[in-house]
Amino acid sequence: MTLQLTNLAIHKKDGEALFSNLNITIGPGEIVSLMGPSGCGKSTLLNLIAGHLSDEFQHQGDLSLNGEDLSAKEPHQRKVGILFQDDLLFPHLNVWQNLAFALPNEVKGDRRKQQAIEALNNIELAHLAESFPDQISGGQRARVSLTRMLLAKPQLALLDEPFSKLDKALRTQFRDWVVEQLQQAQIPALMVTHDREDVPQGSTVLTWPWEVTHAG
Repeated sequence: MTLQLTNLAIHKKDGEALFSNLNITIGPGEIVSLMGPSGCGKSTLLNLIAGHLSDEFQHQGDLSLNGEDLSAKEPHQRKVGILFQDDLLFPHLNVWQNLAFALPNEVKGDRRKQQAIEALNNIELAHLAESFPDQISGGQRARVSLTRMLLAKPQLALLDEPFSKLDKALRTQFRDWVVEQLQQAQIPALMVTHDREDVPQGSTVLTWPWEVTHAG
């Protein structure tokens, strides 16, 4: 699975450019990080890829996933998983129900709960299956949130400052775990961050105005 952005540009309808001539290729299991000041277009780029670009913006250039034109597809057809700063778990569903919600439609009946519990076993949180999001810790919610995204079998992951609300000790642990999970899933990932420490060792970094560097 590969994400390819070619000669990509985003500008406001009044003509003001956020960026132009952006070229990125992200292969399976690879994480590319975007770093830059607020307002330079990082989150707007993620919105474009996910199919949620605001009407105030327009884009030119090509974006494709596995050789297919993403811009021609509705958001729900793009198979893009998104992880935000906030976990966005459904407060009225317990933990296993939150996970089951993400499973593909072909998983039916009791099998949905079974697969959700299996996923919780894999992240050592099966004891929280019947708990609700407000009854578990921030780190536990973060793990459940990433697991829910992966259960939906995305072909691409977009990460919008996913570690920014975690304390330092938990942040390091969760960050390493996220990188490991994405590499195991063998899907490309594009991550927005303001913290250089979030960037995986040896990975590609695009720093505003989108100059390519590599983490040490």
